Amino acid sequence: MDNKRPGKPELLVPASSLEVLKTAVIFGADAVYIGGEAFGLRAKAKNFSSQEMAEGIRFAHEHDVKVYVTANILAHNDDLEGARTYFAELKEIKPDALIISDPGMFMIAKEVCPEIEIHISTQANNTNYQTYRFWWQQGAKRVVSARELSLVEIRQIRDNIPGEMEIESFIHGAMCISYSGRCLLSSYFTGRDANQGACTHPCRWKYAVVEETRPGEYLPVYENERGTYIFNSKDLCMIEHIPELVAAGIDSFKIEGRMKTALYVACVARTYRKAIDDYFESEEKYRSNMDWYRAEIAKCTYRQFTTGFYFGKPDENTQIYDNNTYVNEYVYLGIVESVDGRGYAKFEQKNKFCAGDTIEIMKPDGSNVHTKVLSMYNEAGEAVESCPHSRQILYAELADRPKPYDLLRVESAKPCKVQ
Repeated sequence: MDNKRPGKPELLVPASSLEVLKTAVIFGADAVYIGGEAFGLRAKAKNFSSQEMAEGIRFAHEHDVKVYVTANILAHNDDLEGARTYFAELKEIKPDALIISDPGMFMIAKEVCPEIEIHISTQANNTNYQTYRFWWQQGAKRVVSARELSLVEIRQIRDNIPGEMEIESFIHGAMCISYSGRCLLSSYFTGRDANQGACTHPCRWKYAVVEETRPGEYLPVYENERGTYIFNSKDLCMIEHIPELVAAGIDSFKIEGRMKTALYVACVARTYRKAIDDYFESEEKYRSNMDWYRAEIAKCTYRQFTTGFYFGKPDENTQIYDNNTYVNEYVYLGIVESVDGRGYAKFEQKNKFCAGDTIEIMKPDGSNVHTKVLSMYNEAGEAVESCPHSRQILYAELADRPKPYDLLRVESAKPCKVQ
């Protein structure tokens, strides 16, 4: 199955759960990447059981969307037999590709499920075309570029590898202080190994830096009353540079965020979907809609924006020194599961709101509908004025009738602190 729109790069979106996978599919992804309960580098994400993975793959394939499963830990000896069993399970579930970084894991996957494509993770530090050629000769279909590459370097790779080989590159989301994600801070401070899927994100913590051996040489460190955050990078955002990404020869545009909410995934997927489609319709249309892309992408949670390494090495302006908060302009309320004959929308409530509130219906087609909550009732059929309990199943009558998979959100009063 090749679902990628002709001539266009694939839009690859993360999913932390079955609900988020379905959201990514409906809001414009060409492919979704997910993690199972083992061997992926997001152990703190919800991740998928085998049953959820099978259901997610069925749902995605029904919508002509691919699913890739991460198995990108740097494996130790004790991991190998478990990996063999895990790949045998995946052979039955039939994802479209496995994302792997470790050569040992690669060999096991080739042996156990040779019919499944293998994509080489950014964790393998893929920085030159000889590395790409090496993995191609081993049987890999695609390699994810290291985040430390410029667009010029990616174009050079494209010009020096087989035409059928695919390049995947991150274009949006959190950046890492360490080289392609190979971080030791988490293991050092907490005993949780980032390369085994247990990163505690110490790059977001506060630090005081002292260099005793170089008197007179100071880092440009700024701090507030809680400390300083010299490792806290701005988030990558390339929404304004779709033409340059296409010109570099990238086959798959990858969104970071396998621990993000459905609201984040819907917002990012929908915005990049429209930007890509607009550009391939005409560059003039893409340029004319730039204000809409900027406005919509800013409705996702983010820590200011940067273009990363794509146009040269980052400098002091790509770090955030004075805080570890992220901008959060909208609060996620829920996803419409169904709408009954009376027009009541069934959903699982994620955050509190009240009857009488004005909220927003976020639709996959790019429209946003401001509407009023006329009434609500719970599963027992009792009228409720508010919904203070997270994950409560509710039925809401809205002034504008939504459709299944529409997302409900409301504007936030202030940014939230990263926990």
